[in-house]
Amino acid sequence: MDALTVGYDVYEIRKQFPVLKRELKGKPLVYFDNAATSQKPQVVIDALVDYYSNYNANIHRGIHTLAEEATAAYESTREAARMFIGAGSVEEIIFTRGTTEGINLVTNTWGRANIRRGDEIIISTLEHHSNIVPWQMLAEEKGAIIRVIPITENGEIQLDEYYKLLNEKTKIVSIVHASNSLGVVNPVKQVIDAAHRTGALVMIDGAQSTVHLDIDVTALDCDFFAFSSHKLYGPTGVGVLYAKKEILEAMPPFHGGGEMIKEVSFEKTTYNDLPYKFEAGTPNIADTVAMKAAFEFINSIGKENIRRHENDLLRYGTELLKNIKGVHIKGDVEEKVSVISFVVDNIHPQDLGILLDNQGIAVRTGSHCTMPLMQCLKINGTTRASFAAYNTREEIDKLAKGLEKAIKMLS
Repeated sequence: MDALTVGYDVYEIRKQFPVLKRELKGKPLVYFDNAATSQKPQVVIDALVDYYSNYNANIHRGIHTLAEEATAAYESTREAARMFIGAGSVEEIIFTRGTTEGINLVTNTWGRANIRRGDEIIISTLEHHSNIVPWQMLAEEKGAIIRVIPITENGEIQLDEYYKLLNEKTKIVSIVHASNSLGVVNPVKQVIDAAHRTGALVMIDGAQSTVHLDIDVTALDCDFFAFSSHKLYGPTGVGVLYAKKEILEAMPPFHGGGEMIKEVSFEKTTYNDLPYKFEAGTPNIADTVAMKAAFEFINSIGKENIRRHENDLLRYGTELLKNIKGVHIKGDVEEKVSVISFVVDNIHPQDLGILLDNQGIAVRTGSHCTMPLMQCLKINGTTRASFAAYNTREEIDKLAKGLEKAIKMLS
């Protein structure tokens, strides 16, 4: 596919990412670890430098010029986040350290206030540890029960089995939108609608989906949605939790301290309005400000254009790797984001990853923080190549050749 047929020139996009000019061990860097974290364009880096160079100050309570400028920049990111995921109000946008903290915020506030002994929590076999462990901790504390949606051998959730799990004891369903290990996209709208018919709430882990798919939390009607900046070309250490306003208003705060209060005395504290009730202390101002530049970067290209490009890479890479003897792709389904996760006969993923790194190719190996999924698939891990807006077919050719070379060396 010609670079321009996808709506943008990928080679011009690559020029915006300084790290892509690097060489590793004498070879040009091929970065295929985007599902773990994407690289950052110059506009995001510049936004960080600009904040620290020109208006570094604490936000919200200062009356001097720098504080007002910092506050305005910080809150403009909140509006950008609202628009990016289709939320109805900035009051529904809570800044967090990332998806993991977003899920923990829900389990520690809504969960502790609403889950009782014997209640049931539904997750799926595809979940990242971040969407398993917090619910396990809550269930252990409250005496609740965790139910798990099974998957097919291709990694798709079994909706019929999910429907059977739903009952009057189900209080919340927490499910990944797109699997970080396999790339499989879950039918979350069907999951949400079915849960709501039983009176349960739904949390969506959007860590992998938000950069690839069009997200409209209002249309989805999910109750909670969490994602991280660093997987969508933004800085690390910042993310967003969306929740419906009426649910947030009823939830207790997560952390106590400055900003999340209206008045404090030794006898009583009254809490701040949304969204500040959930944002205690000095936040990660610089990275939050720079996250807006990441939203703008994606919007400037167009998600549809990026998705078309990534889907082309996914199809091209899948066909190339399928034709390599001994390679078996996991999660080879129609509805997926740009992730190819595979195993190779008689070769440990870590050994493969090391040999590919020696050729300048960065992939992720192991269980990808989805150990229960790997146990279900009866494997000890996979090698995962994940693609972004700046990757090319030529890089996939290098992966295929590098893979063939590594297999020959290890066989």
